[in-house]
Amino acid sequence: MNLSLFADDDYDAIGPAPLVPGSTASVLLRGFALPRVEQLLCAMDAIVRAAPLRHMATPGGLRMSVAMSNCGQLGWVTDTRGYRYVRQDPVDSTPWPAMPPVFLQLARDAAEAAGYAGFVPDACLLNRYVPGARMALHQDKDECDFTAPIVSVSLGLPATFLFGGALRADRAARIVLLHGDVVVWGGADRLRYHGVAPLKDGQHDLFGAQRFNLTFRKAL
Repeated sequence: MNLSLFADDDYDAIGPAPLVPGSTASVLLRGFALPRVEQLLCAMDAIVRAAPLRHMATPGGLRMSVAMSNCGQLGWVTDTRGYRYVRQDPVDSTPWPAMPPVFLQLARDAAEAAGYAGFVPDACLLNRYVPGARMALHQDKDECDFTAPIVSVSLGLPATFLFGGALRADRAARIVLLHGDVVVWGGADRLRYHGVAPLKDGQHDLFGAQRFNLTFRKAL
Protein backbone atom coordinates (compact mmCIF):
# COMPACT_ATOMS: atom_id res chain seq x y z
CA MET A 1 0.00 0.00 0.00
CA ASN A 2 1.84 3.06 -1.25
CA LEU A 3 0.47 6.01 0.67
CA SER A 4 1.78 9.56 0.71
CA LEU A 5 2.89 10.81 4.09
CA PHE A 6 1.77 14.44 3.91
CA ALA A 7 -1.11 15.68 6.06
CA ASP A 8 -3.60 18.28 4.86
CA ASP A 9 -2.45 21.86 5.35
CA ASP A 10 -5.93 23.28 5.78
CA TYR A 11 -6.72 21.65 9.13
CA ASP A 12 -9.05 23.83 11.19
CA ALA A 13 -10.18 22.11 14.39
CA ILE A 14 -13.68 22.71 15.65
CA GLY A 15 -15.47 21.36 18.66
CA PRO A 16 -17.69 18.28 18.81
CA ALA A 17 -20.94 18.53 16.86
CA PRO A 18 -24.00 16.32 17.53
CA LEU A 19 -24.23 13.57 14.97
CA VAL A 20 -28.02 13.71 15.04
CA PRO A 21 -30.29 16.40 16.52
CA GLY A 22 -31.26 15.87 20.13
CA SER A 23 -28.52 13.39 21.03
CA THR A 24 -25.38 14.11 23.03
CA ALA A 25 -24.24 10.47 22.96
CA SER A 26 -22.90 10.62 19.39
CA VAL A 27 -20.68 13.35 17.97
CA LEU A 28 -18.76 14.33 14.86
CA LEU A 29 -15.24 15.69 15.29
CA ARG A 30 -14.39 17.45 12.02
CA GLY A 31 -10.75 17.08 11.00
CA PHE A 32 -9.75 15.65 14.36
CA ALA A 33 -7.31 13.12 12.87
CA LEU A 34 -5.58 15.43 10.39
CA PRO A 35 -2.62 16.46 12.60
CA ARG A 36 -1.66 12.76 12.89
CA VAL A 37 -2.11 11.65 9.29
CA GLU A 38 1.61 11.09 8.65
CA GLN A 39 1.93 8.80 11.68
CA LEU A 40 -1.32 7.02 10.87
CA LEU A 41 -0.23 6.21 7.33
CA CYS A 42 3.10 4.80 8.47
CA ALA A 43 1.29 2.60 10.99
CA MET A 44 -1.29 1.48 8.41
CA ASP A 45 1.46 0.45 6.01
CA ALA A 46 3.02 -1.75 8.68
CA ILE A 47 -0.33 -3.33 9.60
CA VAL A 48 -1.33 -4.31 6.06
CA ARG A 49 2.14 -5.72 5.38
CA ALA A 50 1.75 -8.01 8.40
CA ALA A 51 -1.98 -8.75 7.92
CA PRO A 52 -2.96 -8.01 4.30
CA LEU A 53 -6.37 -6.61 3.50
CA ARG A 54 -8.85 -9.21 2.33
CA HIS A 55 -12.52 -9.47 1.31
CA MET A 56 -14.17 -11.60 3.94
CA ALA A 57 -17.39 -13.56 3.44
CA THR A 58 -20.62 -13.13 5.37
CA PRO A 59 -22.19 -16.11 7.18
CA GLY A 60 -24.45 -16.42 4.14
CA GLY A 61 -21.43 -16.81 1.86
CA LEU A 62 -21.53 -13.36 0.23
CA ARG A 63 -18.22 -11.62 -0.50
CA MET A 64 -18.01 -8.25 1.25
CA SER A 65 -17.26 -5.28 -1.01
CA VAL A 66 -15.05 -3.76 1.71
CA ALA A 67 -11.53 -5.16 2.20
CA MET A 68 -10.51 -5.60 5.86
CA SER A 69 -7.66 -6.16 8.26
CA ASN A 70 -7.19 -5.80 12.03
CA CYS A 71 -4.77 -4.80 14.73
CA GLY A 72 -4.87 -5.07 18.51
CA GLN A 73 -5.43 -7.89 20.96
CA LEU A 74 -8.46 -9.04 18.99
CA GLY A 75 -9.57 -8.87 15.38
CA TRP A 76 -13.10 -8.95 13.99
CA VAL A 77 -13.77 -11.57 11.33
CA THR A 78 -16.70 -12.99 9.41
CA ASP A 79 -17.06 -16.26 7.54
CA THR A 80 -19.58 -19.08 7.23
CA ARG A 81 -19.16 -19.72 10.98
CA GLY A 82 -20.48 -16.27 11.82
CA TYR A 83 -19.32 -12.88 13.10
CA ARG A 84 -16.81 -12.91 15.95
CA TYR A 85 -13.58 -11.63 17.47
CA VAL A 86 -10.48 -13.82 17.36
CA ARG A 87 -6.95 -13.42 18.69
CA GLN A 88 -5.24 -14.79 15.59
CA ASP A 89 -5.48 -14.09 11.90
CA PRO A 90 -7.44 -17.07 10.52
CA VAL A 91 -5.40 -16.96 7.30
CA ASP A 92 -2.07 -17.90 8.91
CA SER A 93 -2.88 -18.39 12.63
CA THR A 94 -0.53 -15.57 13.69
CA PRO A 95 -1.54 -12.90 16.24
CA TRP A 96 -2.89 -9.70 14.78
CA PRO A 97 -0.37 -6.84 14.62
CA ALA A 98 -0.15 -4.87 17.85
CA MET A 99 -2.15 -1.66 17.94
CA PRO A 100 0.26 1.19 17.11
CA PRO A 101 0.64 3.85 19.83
CA VAL A 102 -0.64 6.56 17.47
CA PHE A 103 -3.82 4.55 16.91
CA LEU A 104 -4.40 4.06 20.62
CA GLN A 105 -3.75 7.72 21.47
CA LEU A 106 -6.00 9.02 18.70
CA ALA A 107 -8.85 6.74 19.81
CA ARG A 108 -8.47 7.77 23.45
CA ASP A 109 -8.24 11.48 22.63
CA ALA A 110 -11.26 11.39 20.32
CA ALA A 111 -13.34 9.49 22.86
CA GLU A 112 -12.41 11.99 25.59
CA ALA A 113 -13.26 14.93 23.32
CA ALA A 114 -16.67 13.33 22.77
CA GLY A 115 -17.27 12.90 26.50
CA TYR A 116 -16.08 9.30 26.95
CA ALA A 117 -12.99 9.54 29.14
CA GLY A 118 -10.94 6.44 29.89
CA PHE A 119 -11.61 4.60 26.61
CA VAL A 120 -8.97 1.93 25.96
CA PRO A 121 -9.73 -0.04 22.77
CA ASP A 122 -8.44 -3.58 22.36
CA ALA A 123 -9.43 -3.97 18.70
CA CYS A 124 -9.17 -1.84 15.57
CA LEU A 125 -10.79 -2.86 12.31
CA LEU A 126 -9.18 -1.34 9.21
CA ASN A 127 -11.53 -1.12 6.22
CA ARG A 128 -10.71 -0.12 2.64
CA TYR A 129 -13.46 1.19 0.36
CA VAL A 130 -13.15 1.66 -3.39
CA PRO A 131 -15.88 3.27 -5.54
CA GLY A 132 -19.05 1.22 -5.26
CA ALA A 133 -18.08 -0.45 -1.97
CA ARG A 134 -20.60 -0.10 0.83
CA MET A 135 -21.46 -1.26 4.32
CA ALA A 136 -25.05 -2.30 4.98
CA LEU A 137 -26.87 -1.06 8.06
CA HIS A 138 -25.78 -3.09 11.07
CA GLN A 139 -25.19 -2.93 14.81
CA ASP A 140 -21.81 -3.37 16.47
CA LYS A 141 -22.95 -6.00 18.94
CA ASP A 142 -20.26 -8.70 18.90
CA GLU A 143 -18.42 -6.94 21.74
CA CYS A 144 -18.74 -7.97 25.40
CA ASP A 145 -18.69 -4.38 26.68
CA PHE A 146 -21.44 -2.06 25.43
CA THR A 147 -20.51 0.65 27.94
CA ALA A 148 -17.49 1.64 25.82
CA PRO A 149 -18.01 3.87 22.77
CA ILE A 150 -17.16 3.22 19.13
CA VAL A 151 -14.55 5.53 17.58
CA SER A 152 -14.47 5.69 13.77
CA VAL A 153 -11.80 7.55 11.76
CA SER A 154 -12.26 8.49 8.08
CA LEU A 155 -9.31 8.86 5.69
CA GLY A 156 -9.33 9.46 1.94
CA LEU A 157 -12.39 9.97 -0.25
CA PRO A 158 -15.57 11.45 1.25
CA ALA A 159 -18.25 8.98 2.31
CA THR A 160 -21.89 9.18 3.32
CA PHE A 161 -22.27 7.72 6.80
CA LEU A 162 -25.71 6.30 7.58
CA PHE A 163 -26.71 6.63 11.24
CA GLY A 164 -30.03 5.04 12.02
CA GLY A 165 -32.02 4.10 15.08
CA ALA A 166 -32.64 1.13 17.33
CA LEU A 167 -34.39 -0.75 14.52
CA ARG A 168 -33.04 -1.51 11.06
CA ALA A 169 -36.18 -0.01 9.54
CA ASP A 170 -35.68 3.35 11.30
CA ARG A 171 -34.83 6.22 8.98
CA ALA A 172 -31.08 6.84 8.91
CA ALA A 173 -29.45 10.26 8.97
CA ARG A 174 -26.98 10.82 6.13
CA ILE A 175 -23.75 12.52 7.24
CA VAL A 176 -20.93 13.31 4.82
CA LEU A 177 -17.59 12.34 6.33
CA LEU A 178 -14.40 13.95 5.02
CA HIS A 179 -10.73 13.04 5.25
CA GLY A 180 -9.65 13.31 8.89
CA ASP A 181 -13.14 13.31 10.41
CA VAL A 182 -13.81 11.19 13.49
CA VAL A 183 -17.21 9.94 14.63
CA VAL A 184 -17.78 8.74 18.20
CA TRP A 185 -20.95 7.14 19.50
CA GLY A 186 -21.83 5.35 22.73
CA GLY A 187 -24.19 5.49 25.69
CA ALA A 188 -27.82 5.55 24.56
CA ASP A 189 -26.64 5.53 20.92
CA ARG A 190 -24.23 2.60 21.24
CA LEU A 191 -26.45 0.06 19.46
CA ARG A 192 -27.82 2.31 16.74
CA TYR A 193 -27.82 0.82 13.27
CA HIS A 194 -25.22 2.40 11.01
CA GLY A 195 -23.54 1.86 7.66
CA VAL A 196 -21.89 3.51 4.67
CA ALA A 197 -23.59 4.33 1.36
CA PRO A 198 -21.84 3.15 -1.83
CA LEU A 199 -18.63 5.14 -2.23
CA LYS A 200 -18.70 7.59 -5.12
CA ASP A 201 -15.99 7.88 -7.75
CA GLY A 202 -13.27 10.39 -7.00
CA GLN A 203 -9.57 11.02 -6.48
CA HIS A 204 -8.09 11.98 -3.15
CA ASP A 205 -4.71 13.73 -3.07
CA LEU A 206 -3.25 11.14 -0.67
CA PHE A 207 -5.27 7.97 -1.24
CA GLY A 208 -6.35 8.14 -4.86
CA ALA A 209 -9.66 6.37 -5.51
CA GLN A 210 -9.94 4.93 -2.00
CA ARG A 211 -11.31 5.55 1.46
CA PHE A 212 -9.94 3.97 4.62
CA ASN A 213 -11.80 3.67 7.89
CA LEU A 214 -10.31 2.82 11.29
CA THR A 215 -12.92 1.57 13.76
CA PHE A 216 -11.81 1.29 17.39
CA ARG A 217 -13.74 -0.92 19.80
CA LYS A 218 -13.46 -2.48 23.23
CA ALA A 219 -14.33 -6.08 22.52
CA LEU A 220 -13.54 -7.73 25.85
